[in-house]
Amino acid sequence: MANAFIQEKELFPIQPPFSSGTLDRGLHQIYFEECGRTDGKPVLFLHGGPGAGISATHRRLFNPDRFRCVLFDQRGCGRSTPHAETAQNTTQDLIADIEALRMRLGIDSWLLFGGSWGSTLALAYAIAHPERVTGLVLRGIFLGTRPEVDWFLYDMGRFFPEAYKEFVEYLARDDREDILMSYHDKLTNDQTLVHQPAAERWASYETSCSTLRAGARRVTGRSALSMARLEAHYFANDCFMPPDHIMSNIRVIRHLPAHIIQGRHDVICPPVTAHRLAEAWGRNATLRLVDDAGHSTFESGIAHALLAALDEFAI
Repeated sequence: MANAFIQEKELFPIQPPFSSGTLDRGLHQIYFEECGRTDGKPVLFLHGGPGAGISATHRRLFNPDRFRCVLFDQRGCGRSTPHAETAQNTTQDLIADIEALRMRLGIDSWLLFGGSWGSTLALAYAIAHPERVTGLVLRGIFLGTRPEVDWFLYDMGRFFPEAYKEFVEYLARDDREDILMSYHDKLTNDQTLVHQPAAERWASYETSCSTLRAGARRVTGRSALSMARLEAHYFANDCFMPPDHIMSNIRVIRHLPAHIIQGRHDVICPPVTAHRLAEAWGRNATLRLVDDAGHSTFESGIAHALLAALDEFAI
């Protein structure tokens, strides 16, 4: 059936991390873990959002007999603390965290694996430190530009009107002209009764649009707050990058091999961006458009393409 999620038996078994710890970054304490083989090929998993966090299921994408997989919760989310904190939380801070983590673990260079915002961060890190990257596996490409943010806020609802209606009608009519800043003001409010309902509307809107088959998907609690608050924080600040930063600097990483996996019906991050990236990258980038998929990592076609890409890098 189109848009079926990958079967559990098709993923690698859940294994506990062979190490975990906390990286002290001043205000922020960054949780990280490692799984697979201590002598395996190093790969860094970069989660989406910003603000989504890692889960045990993410470990199941990586062959434990081939990889040394490092996963971490970016500032303000998951098991990193303080939760949903926007202070000292920029793209440059995250890049610095990745470098600090690499040095802490004694890794010379690694493969980068990231989807959605994780693809943005992977590309930004690779541009800053190309000598530390062996290759990239990217999904659901997002380049952190204002047109992409505007698409998310104003145009994605053309395909998911029910979800968009709930997202927009949470705001007073006068506040809908600037959806981003209206939500940003609520999400950064200190009062739980103000920020939590706004966070749940925002996160539920995004999640409801993430797969080929529409469905109302409610996101509540801590995960909703970190996702919504941090996304609004980054979006309001142009993802803390100069305009078109990634595409303007693609020459820096063009020599690196890349597999780009993209759902043809990805409404959150439309495939035109992945196509544009692959065209600019040139012969070292392979673009795979998955016809029966949207945005989610674990839609069957997307997950199988990611597993195949990782197999190629594991050789």
